Amino acid sequence: MNKLSPGSPISDGCRRKTREFLPRAKVLKPCSRKLRTNATKQEHRLWYGFLRECEPRFTRQRIIGRYIVDFYCHEAALVIEVDGGHHYKPDVMKYDKARTEYLNTLGLQVLRFANNEVDENFEGVCTSILKKIHKLAPIAGA
Repeated sequence: MNKLSPGSPISDGCRRKTREFLPRAKVLKPCSRKLRTNATKQEHRLWYGFLRECEPRFTRQRIIGRYIVDFYCHEAALVIEVDGGHHYKPDVMKYDKARTEYLNTLGLQVLRFANNEVDENFEGVCTSILKKIHKLAPIAGA
């Protein structure tokens, strides 16, 4: 587990239950805001059709370390990524793998869904997310 103190240069992130902070590169804040404003159709649907009202609470385009994740649930230590077609190119797959490994070192689990899954199987995607929440944060997800 990566332990950063509140005064750490890239740490003003959200507090975990263990009072540890997730690292957060503040320099990415404008990019994070832009991504929230310009969400993909699938991110928009998942946010407004499900995650926005989901308990426990999710945030979108959250900075964690030097990455911006699509959706993040603090209580369940869960990241949700919605991947477009470019994520299946070899160089992007390698980048995504390294990113997922980094997030895992922080104690976070990552769920990935392809754009077409959100388009064609929205209920199934939402059910998968709920099952993961119940597994990771059973009291909050109950």
